[in-house]
Amino acid sequence: MFCDDGLSQHFQIQGGDFSRAGRVSTTIKEILQEVGIDPAIIRRAAIASYEAEMNVVMYAQKADLTLKLTPEEITIRIEDQGPGIKNIDQAMQEGFSTATDQMREMGFGAGMGLPNINRNADVFWIGSIRGKGTVLIITFLLKKGGKA
Repeated sequence: MFCDDGLSQHFQIQGGDFSRAGRVSTTIKEILQEVGIDPAIIRRAAIASYEAEMNVVMYAQKADLTLKLTPEEITIRIEDQGPGIKNIDQAMQEGFSTATDQMREMGFGAGMGLPNINRNADVFWIGSIRGKGTVLIITFLLKKGGKA
């Protein structure tokens, strides 16, 4: 788990597995608590990682998530194998959702996932290729001052 330049942990998320949804983000929260990260930053990281995890469960076949912690920042990178996002600008709008009726019946698909990630991150990058997948890089700065 520990590496020369900080802490690194790798997770796999299985698409469609609603019974395990949220476990990776809970583990991330526990790791950050264990190493003594500021509770306000932990809260933001937990929200963003949960939203990202749920997007994988809802839309992708699977994803690799890497948590990296250095003295300067927390970085969460999610790389999924999925359909990709047709229009990132549209997907970033609050309330926009491509969730199915079945997902909505389970309480998901309000169209707040990507906007919540963006709102909680200090730095957020998203890239997507239709038919291949999506990559999210979510960064939380540990120094005073927050948003970069």
